[in-house]
Amino acid sequence: MKGFGDIMQQAQKMQADMQERMEKMQKELADLRVTGEAGAGMVKVTMSGRHDVTSVNIDPSLLTEDKEMLEDLLAAAVNDTVRRVEEAQQKLQKEQMGGLAAGMNLPEGFKFPFG
Repeated sequence: MKGFGDIMQQAQKMQADMQERMEKMQKELADLRVTGEAGAGMVKVTMSGRHDVTSVNIDPSLLTEDKEMLEDLLAAAVNDTVRRVEEAQQKLQKEQMGGLAAGMNLPEGFKFPFG
């Protein structure tokens, strides 16, 4: 039964490694900062990987424009930033999951049910 004990020990180590990598990925996603823009860069919004807006930059020349135009530009910049955050998250997750699978010594051709 020594072989079975070794297999169980290896499985527990793999599980701990996977948990550690998942926690690292979640932290990287939370620490992510992405900037989107509208109006040829006159309005810029920076957002975290958790979709929290961390900064808004409005070109001073826009402050003389009408309120509706400024609101439209701000909405467009937020929407652009959300799309960019989601793209960055997908890229990071794909990279991390590839690294996760590489450490698992899975059989050739094995595919996860996601991604």
